[in-house]
Amino acid sequence: MRMEFEYREEYIKSSRGVQLFTCRWLPANSCSPKALVFLCHGYGMECSGFMRECGVRLASARYAVFGIDYEGHGRSSGSRCYIKKFENIVNDCDEFFKSVCAEKEYRYKGRFLYGESMGGAVALLLHKKEPSFYNGAVLAAPMCKISEKLKPHQVVINILTGFEDLIPKWKIVPSKDVIDSAFKDPVKREEIRNNKLIYQDKPRLKTALEMLRTSMRVEESLNKVTLPFLVLHGDSDTVTDPEISKALYERASSIDKTMKLYPGMWHGLTAGETDENVGIVFTDVVAWLDKYTAEGSNLVVEPLHETFNIGIEKLPSPPPTTYKPSLGCYLCGFKETRTLHSAM
Repeated sequence: MRMEFEYREEYIKSSRGVQLFTCRWLPANSCSPKALVFLCHGYGMECSGFMRECGVRLASARYAVFGIDYEGHGRSSGSRCYIKKFENIVNDCDEFFKSVCAEKEYRYKGRFLYGESMGGAVALLLHKKEPSFYNGAVLAAPMCKISEKLKPHQVVINILTGFEDLIPKWKIVPSKDVIDSAFKDPVKREEIRNNKLIYQDKPRLKTALEMLRTSMRVEESLNKVTLPFLVLHGDSDTVTDPEISKALYERASSIDKTMKLYPGMWHGLTAGETDENVGIVFTDVVAWLDKYTAEGSNLVVEPLHETFNIGIEKLPSPPPTTYKPSLGCYLCGFKETRTLHSAM
């Protein structure tokens, strides 16, 4: 598959005054995109490197793809992987995604969320915040329920809660090496481990509790999910149990919902599997999106007003880069060099 796309980076200042990194992958040659896809990355992850595969493949399929590093993640400002309020992540994404939808060339384009792992919870909470704003969602191994196998005892939760205001940023929550458990392909696993923008330390106390509470809150409202969605899960995932996606599929009130369970695949469906498996997953994702954006699909979009303003300030940004295929640039990996900023 020949990959052609344009890539841009931009820093913004949110209405809370937080500097956040954003990026976008656009169809090449100024082609009008079929629709907009908004990326919600997982815990400790980032968009420009870790989710690049997703951005490139969807832009090459003529979708405009937009990513944002949450506060404390990747190239955004803030204490590394410290989540004081999960609501802040949701609100920052809401502001940025809507600012894109208000851009003149995108006002009448369909809007789709794409959430991986914890980003699945972010996507579902964005949908809950404004149920009719997005036209659909792709959810890869979403964090929308705590597996009964992993749910901590209430006594443990009570003890940790008693310390969260005293030592909120302490990295005292024990955890296994998620990278070893999430990414099956050993070469890609090491590439991910070498990405210094990815948080690889123990979870902070407040962060762990916020994620736990968010998972429980999302689980309680699964029946309120009404947008069309495609949920993807590897049946050998040990990070988020496949029962979680099954619960979403069974409880959601959505009329149009699809679940894909991939035999033998792990948690990192789009970043940690073999090139062949990654291709299978993205073929399913693009086919699902194409179903909603094809001519005659009757996609309904309520455009944001031309003067829409949510208080985001755009900061000076580098010029866009256009990528064209070369002999070594057809599949995963994309051999172009890239400079990564040091982690904050």
